[in-house]
Amino acid sequence: MLENDPEEITSKTARKREAARLQALGKKLSALKPTQLADFDLPDNLLTAVLDHQRFPSREAKRRQLQFVGKLMREIDADAVAAKLQTFEGQSNVANYINAQCELWRERLITEKAAVAEYIDAHPSVNRQQLRQLIRRAQSAQDDKHHKTAARALFRYLHETENQT
Repeated sequence: MLENDPEEITSKTARKREAARLQALGKKLSALKPTQLADFDLPDNLLTAVLDHQRFPSREAKRRQLQFVGKLMREIDADAVAAKLQTFEGQSNVANYINAQCELWRERLITEKAAVAEYIDAHPSVNRQQLRQLIRRAQSAQDDKHHKTAARALFRYLHETENQT
């Protein structure tokens, strides 16, 4: 007979909701490239299931595989995977903070000469030559379209640098 422990008793609706959440998480994982999936440190069986979901052409096969992925997701810490996925997609507070910092540095680097030395001091592993080239391109852009393109390239470089540290 079952004990009346409220922590162990979950309703069928709650179990279905959790299964749907895990399947949705698995679907988001299957939208990533294999190189991006390598950053998640997934168990081999789950990684194989996600990669299989990507290669299946049939909608029904994808649906069944997604259910299997959801089942495998129950065995791991799905919350950690979801948090890493949010950071990866730029939806977490940390990702928003990094984006804001990169935007501030980009504006300072383009407008202030002393900002380059400050950035290099704060990030000693940065490729100085590439950084200076990107800043020069953004500063010397003659029309608005070229300026936006150069500023975007500088932002991407700053973002990559922030994610490496």
